[in-house]
Amino acid sequence: MKFQNFILFLSVLSLLACSSGSPDNNNNLPNVPVNETISLNNPQFINLQFPGGWAYANGGIKGLIIYNFNGTEFAAFDRACPHLSPSQSCSQMIVESNIKLICPCDNAEFNILNGAPLTTGVLVGARAYRATLIGSNTLTITNF
Repeated sequence: MKFQNFILFLSVLSLLACSSGSPDNNNNLPNVPVNETISLNNPQFINLQFPGGWAYANGGIKGLIIYNFNGTEFAAFDRACPHLSPSQSCSQMIVESNIKLICPCDNAEFNILNGAPLTTGVLVGARAYRATLIGSNTLTITNF
């Protein structure tokens, strides 16, 4: 009887160990080093000088989307659709209406403020990077 209880205990323990974990886990995207420096004085990034402004930049897997919260705090996300393989040609997200990220492959939507999925059935958010303002006009984007 003790042996059967032990086997039952091991079975339950192994099932718990195999749980999928947090929906933030994203195994579709490879881990890549990110270390970008952006001058907000560059005409390409002029919109980042104002709260609510955003811009595309190089870096990450498929490029970056950078968003200015309030003039001193920024968010940076990879443009790779987090729920799809980055090898798909349509898997580079775009900004729509200045408030959401859209994956052109399936029109999945993500919040531009925090990368959270807005589409039912999509369980992973946009890959976020650390965005740090240095001085008044230089932004660094790095892995956490």
